[in-house]
Amino acid sequence: MRIIVKNLSKVVLSTLLLGSTMASCHQSSGIVHHREPETQGEGVYSDKSLSEFYPPIEVEFVREIDDGLEDMLKALPDETLEDNRWIRLYEQVLGIQIKYKWAVRSEQYHKKLDIMLASGDIADIVKVNAQQLRQLSHAGLIQDLTKVYKEYASPLTQQVHRQEGSGTLESGMIDGKLMGIPETDSSVEKAMFLWLRTDWLDRLGLQPPKTIDDVLEVSKAFTERDPDGNGQQDTFGIAATQYLWDPVMGLTGFMAGYGAYPNIWLEDESGKLVYGGVQPEVKQALKTLQEMYRNHEIDSEFIFKNGSKAKQLVADGKIGMAYGEQWGSFLLQSSRNGDPDAEWQAYPIVTDSGKAAKVPLKFTTSYFYAVRKDFAYPEAILKMFNLHLEKNWGKTAEYETYYNNVMPVWGLSPVTPFPADKNLKAYRQIVEARREDTTSQLQGEPGFIQDRIDRYLNREEDSESGWGWEKIYGASGAMSILDHYEKNNQLLFDAFAGAPTETMIERQTLLDNLQHDYFVNIILGEPIEQFDRFVEEWNRLGGADITAEVNQWQKDKKSRP
Repeated sequence: MRIIVKNLSKVVLSTLLLGSTMASCHQSSGIVHHREPETQGEGVYSDKSLSEFYPPIEVEFVREIDDGLEDMLKALPDETLEDNRWIRLYEQVLGIQIKYKWAVRSEQYHKKLDIMLASGDIADIVKVNAQQLRQLSHAGLIQDLTKVYKEYASPLTQQVHRQEGSGTLESGMIDGKLMGIPETDSSVEKAMFLWLRTDWLDRLGLQPPKTIDDVLEVSKAFTERDPDGNGQQDTFGIAATQYLWDPVMGLTGFMAGYGAYPNIWLEDESGKLVYGGVQPEVKQALKTLQEMYRNHEIDSEFIFKNGSKAKQLVADGKIGMAYGEQWGSFLLQSSRNGDPDAEWQAYPIVTDSGKAAKVPLKFTTSYFYAVRKDFAYPEAILKMFNLHLEKNWGKTAEYETYYNNVMPVWGLSPVTPFPADKNLKAYRQIVEARREDTTSQLQGEPGFIQDRIDRYLNREEDSESGWGWEKIYGASGAMSILDHYEKNNQLLFDAFAGAPTETMIERQTLLDNLQHDYFVNIILGEPIEQFDRFVEEWNRLGGADITAEVNQWQKDKKSRP
């Protein structure tokens, strides 16, 4: 039976996956530390970037309340959304009293935000996406923050905004003006790995893949050779979900093996920017996936399964290979509930040629803090950014108080910037401590991670919770591969890192749906020549215009001093 898919790309990623995109160091240690924030008020910092407003000022935000935040507030009975360690810290140090114009559950948040933005009655500081930022800017409702940033951004904030090049800060610029402070995200954290059940490899006498042909051999064996030993052909070679590009169990890493990068912009041999999704390498990758689907190596119902439903196949021991980000170990660990001997290991993604793969990194900074046009203290947002970074990663950091205590308390703050390389840096600190035999002296994030790994290796109480950490930060874990990726110049950053162009705002969703539907239908069995039709439609429906705009962005960027 052939199923023609229409607009499945509109399906939102499951809460399971979204809640884990920053998972490496956003999980609870399980250790309760009963202590109040130690930072006192006036005079703690002499730098202008952290100077105190006197008299104190009131700053109004709006707030989305998701399941994670709600659960955390329930677990912290002495703290509320309006009165918690971060709210008190901002007032004690900066003289900023935070108020919420409104705070609602996620189900109502975006609708209520759209109504607020349309009315023009916005909060003093509002978190918006790139399209909303452009709309507010064009409507003249928000301030130009260019001068404010230069005057008040701390060295640490500036460093964080530059960690992945100039694109992060430039993404908040409209017509050369900084109209929103980017809520930093990490492209490098989106690097792909090949996760394999090594107990299945051993059982079938297979070696870890070194080429795509090896991947296909493993997939075929995991499907046909009864790796779970139950006498039935009920396993699948590779995981997939209805959202083709899921961060775990998606197909981004597989396609990269063919030199196909369907979700980023690339620089071609002439120096022009081209969209990866319409390049001929994608066609070959889709053809191979079609053959794998026909051979039952991919779940026949994958188009109906989001991340949560697809995860159940992992938990049931039916999946032995998945492409995914470093936090994938925590999802794959579910297989150990039914089979304590299930073992997974991260490996580098591989190519059809056997050469080192280029690992695609989509530009991910997509939210910005805009300041109401008439708000008298625009520097407040910079000072809050500065303090959040300082108390978590600066010289006066208090990790167990402000970042990860009994819960990931960083989430109590209305602003949550973080260094893009924080997890890779933590890994390198752990490696150095292991080399020097000083792991007991690790503090903050590295100390927390090493503690979880030690508890697992020493089989202490609740040791199983450290299994996922060891698969990421252990000697041969995912972070060791990311470290190699970076040092070996294998990371392929998105060549376009600007604010969405005018045509992107109008047509990007349409084009994303178009790509998704064509790709899925080809995997399900439509003729591979449909890819050529997709390329034609993509260009006709706005892709050609976007390509011209992206290249104009590149030209303008090169001409700026």
